[in-house]
Amino acid sequence: MRSKWLTAGLLAGAVAVPVTAACSSSSPSSSSPASTSSGQGTSATGQGTSATALKTATISGTAIVTNAQGLTLYWFAPDTTTKSNCNGSCAQIWPPVKGPATAGTGVTGKLGTITRSDGSAQATYLGHPLYTYTADTAPGQANGNGINAYGGLWHEVTVSGATAPVSSPSSGGGGY
Repeated sequence: MRSKWLTAGLLAGAVAVPVTAACSSSSPSSSSPASTSSGQGTSATGQGTSATALKTATISGTAIVTNAQGLTLYWFAPDTTTKSNCNGSCAQIWPPVKGPATAGTGVTGKLGTITRSDGSAQATYLGHPLYTYTADTAPGQANGNGINAYGGLWHEVTVSGATAPVSSPSSGGGGY
């Protein structure tokens, strides 16, 4: 039992880090960086890096956007272009991606930032605030795609911005 609490405490501490970095940002529609070259260096996170690097990968035939470590990025249907609706325990399971972000190869959509309720900057792609998912533990996973949690659906971020199809867990065994 002590091991479970220790693991839960470490997990909560590990995922709370992305939520606590604070920086100022103005409205994404007026003065947030729309291009990937502007905005770098404007918001140091205290970890020696000023921007989150994004790249692309192909998962199940779909070109998706990932963070620098190759973990799938998600958007939350109840969010708006100016507000994240994932806070508290939601943000512990779905950690917000720190803003600003820079585009790597294949990332062609408009990047920006919003200011979260705690004052921190969150990266956006095509107007959607970005998140990772704690159940994705390695590159190439998209375990959060299609999940209905915290009041809405979660979708992997596709390069095109379209909603990716969700594979049904009961549609096949997968073990060949």
